[in-house]
This record gives sequence, structure tokens and C-alpha cells, in this order.
Amino acid sequence: MLKALPESRRLDTATSELDPPFAVADLEAFRRNAADLARRAAGRPVRVVTKSVRCRELLRRALETPGFAGLMCYSLAEALWLHAEGLADDIVVAYPTADRGALRALAADPAAAAAVTIMVDSVEHLDLVDSAVGRDHPDIRLCLDVDASWRPLPALHVGTRRSPVHTADDARRLAGSLLRRKGFRLVGLMAYEGQIAGVGDAPPGSPLRGLGVRWMQRRSAAELADRRADIVAAVRAMTELEFVNGGGTGSIESTAAEPAVTEVAAGSGLVGPVLFDGYRSFRPDPALLFALPVVHRPTERIATLFGGGYVASGPVGPDRAPAPYLPAGLRLTGLEGAGEVQTPVTGTAARALRLGDRVWFRHAKAGELAERFNEYHLVAGDAVAGSVPTYRGEGRSFG
Repeated sequence: MLKALPESRRLDTATSELDPPFAVADLEAFRRNAADLARRAAGRPVRVVTKSVRCRELLRRALETPGFAGLMCYSLAEALWLHAEGLADDIVVAYPTADRGALRALAADPAAAAAVTIMVDSVEHLDLVDSAVGRDHPDIRLCLDVDASWRPLPALHVGTRRSPVHTADDARRLAGSLLRRKGFRLVGLMAYEGQIAGVGDAPPGSPLRGLGVRWMQRRSAAELADRRADIVAAVRAMTELEFVNGGGTGSIESTAAEPAVTEVAAGSGLVGPVLFDGYRSFRPDPALLFALPVVHRPTERIATLFGGGYVASGPVGPDRAPAPYLPAGLRLTGLEGAGEVQTPVTGTAARALRLGDRVWFRHAKAGELAERFNEYHLVAGDAVAGSVPTYRGEGRSFG
């Protein structure tokens, strides 16, 4: 049996004919991650969160994994495009839309209208749809967006700020209004617990913070399970629901265990970005990487790379920067960090780097790397199996 190459050498060998900067998708890591998400969901279907992938070929591979079903898109325009490309006929748009052109396209396409569900959390969203397409439109599928944040005290809000619908009474009132409105059909409910699904419970180097996060998440999960069950029961008493969606990569087990939930959502776990290193119960493999070339050697202890300033969205801080991955033993410098035109790295491995060598990085967040590269080179073992376009490479941007 041939001995496996060390990871850095394997990647360098596979991509030896490519000139960095470039990005790769490690197909075996992607496959392992997908299988592990399905395992963690314990029989609940996993809906793929497209914004964490932003590459049609990788989305297709995820949907082909047993246990996965349907897409959760970032925008309505994206959902219409992916449906037209034949990628899926079960698509939920995760955020309310104000795209009037996309709404007109949805209402004018019976196949799309039967496949795509838009998100609402108020009657005003229906007013916006009617103003865009007129009141005499075919039925448009709706998903009720429920606020899943934790509010232990009246003035304390822990979680994402999304919907005004927080209680069973809120959901009952809004569902009644939606059901009375001509041209709309309430088919689903979603509650995303970002304070659990998107916050690592074991942040590296911060054990005390980890204790606090775990305390918060235990109490938030218990409160949400009861409240979500009440909300779902209240809405189901008024109409049949095709699906109740919840969770994300970081909360799959707890969300899938709730009887009221029929499916979970996940995307980042397919890719394994840096921000998902901080969980105790799972660790996705890095499946998306990018390589930068060494172009300066200002000192023995520093190698300076070309480009690299691919900083992630969210609260500004060091955890939003890309992280040097291979060769091991590198770190960003405190004064420059990851820059638009150059990124210095230091550490024990920097002394051995020479001009033209590659340094491999991981992005802090999953899908945002696709906004920087036109294509992902698909690595299988120690070879490139092909190259596929990202959304950017297909001329698509939905941000």
C-alpha cells in the first residue's frame, strides 16, 4: 500500500500546475463532512444552506448525499436561478425579499411558484408582494419566520435579530392574517437559533468564555424547545404545514431532537471554515482552501505573500481573518494581518519558505470565499479532478 502524502505535500502535488492565488475544494473532505452532517441529523432531512457553498457543483454533490433534501437560498433571485438550472424543486428563501423583479418572475412561472417558498414575518411582506405583481396573482408559498433568540430578561436579547414573531400568540395572530389573504399559501415555519447554531461552545484559548457559552446554550435550547413546540402547535391547529425548519451546523443534534422540527438546515459544516473549529461535539474537515504565493522575504522570520485580504463578515475582530493552515507553524502578523495586496506570515515555518512557495489558508466563514474566486479546483487525492465555477465565476452575485 502506498503511504499517504503529508497534507501540505499532497495539496502542492495536486496543484503543481496551477499558479496561485487559487482556491480548491477537497472532495474527500467535503464528502466526509456531508456524511457527518447527515449522521448528526439522525434521520431528519438536512436542507442545504446555499450561501455557505455558492458553487452549483458542490451544491449538487451535497444534494446527492443520503439524508439531504432541498435548498435554503439567500435570495429569491438565487432561488429562481437554481430552480431554472434544474438543481432543486424544493427551495426555501431564508430571508424576506424586497426584490420586485424577482417577485414578478416568481409569479409568472408556475413551476417556480410551486417549488419556491418565500419568507415572511409580517403582513407588510404580503403588501410588498401585491404591490410588485398585483393582487390577482397565483398562490405564492410562504414560510413563517419565527424569532428564535433567547430573552431571559426583558431588556436582554441573545441571538440574531430577525423576526418580530416570538411567541405562540404572535404566530397565531400572524398566521391567521396570512391564511385570510388571497393569493398566498402558508406551507412552512422556520426558527433559526443562531446563538446555538453559530456560536462555538469551545472557543480556542478562551475556556471561561466557553463555560459561559455552554451555560447560555443549554438554557436557550431548553426554552426554545418548549416555545417552538407551542408555536408549531398553534399554527398547525390552523393549517397543515409541509415543513418546520430549524437549526444550523452547530445545533443539529439538539434541533433534530425536537419533535416539532421536521428538518434541519446546514451549510458551513460541509466546508469546515475556521469559525467552526470552536465546537466540542464535532469538527468538520477543512474542505475549502486557498493558496497564496511567497513574493517577498523581508527578514528571516517573515515571508510576505501576494494578496490574501479575504476578511469575513460579522463583528470586526481577529476571528474574521483567514487563518494560515499549511505548512503548520505560521501565523499572521499583528500590525498588517491579511491585506489586499500582501499578507506577511511569521512563525517557525516561515524560515523555510522561499519565493514561489505556497502557503495554504482557510477562510473564517464558509461561502464567502466564493466571492473572491471564479472557480474551485476539485482535488481528489493528490490530483486535480477538474475545475468548477463559483457563483462569481458564473457572473452571479446575490449580496
